[in-house]
Amino acid sequence: MQDHVDFEHLTLRDALDLAILIEDEARERYEGFSRVVGGRYAGDASDMFRAMAGYEARHGEELAERRRKLFGDAPAQLDRDSLEDVEAPDRSAPRPFMSARQAMEVAYASEEKAADFFAEALEHVSDPEVRALFQELHGEELRHQQWVKERLVVLPIGPDLEDDEADEPGSDGG
Repeated sequence: MQDHVDFEHLTLRDALDLAILIEDEARERYEGFSRVVGGRYAGDASDMFRAMAGYEARHGEELAERRRKLFGDAPAQLDRDSLEDVEAPDRSAPRPFMSARQAMEVAYASEEKAADFFAEALEHVSDPEVRALFQELHGEELRHQQWVKERLVVLPIGPDLEDDEADEPGSDGG
């Protein structure tokens, strides 16, 4: 659980700000991963990370619009120091030549982490509006997990260098 957030006294505005920060952090991390793994072919790991960045951006924009409707331009009380790695994938996850499937496995782990975060936060939230928002966000993360899981079923394990190295001439595998 995040040490910098007082969930018991969180207002709806603060909860929306927190959710927006979470989506922004995940989007930025996925965009960075896309650059790290580099694009080699359509549907590769870079494409998977770009797609996840797009989904996180869209969700963040929806939350930001909701916040604007409720609170206008009221300044945020929370900042990036209030959280770290709630939904953003592990910084060490990307590597050159990872497969699209491996990229989606990274995304699945991130969606699990986000769902766990909101489930745990719900144990500490007393405000009914914040509880309702966090329940909604927890459900969203579970739906995201299902979406990623459905993509994983159709993605092949390779072909990428790390999966084929053992079959190369001169390697121990052949």
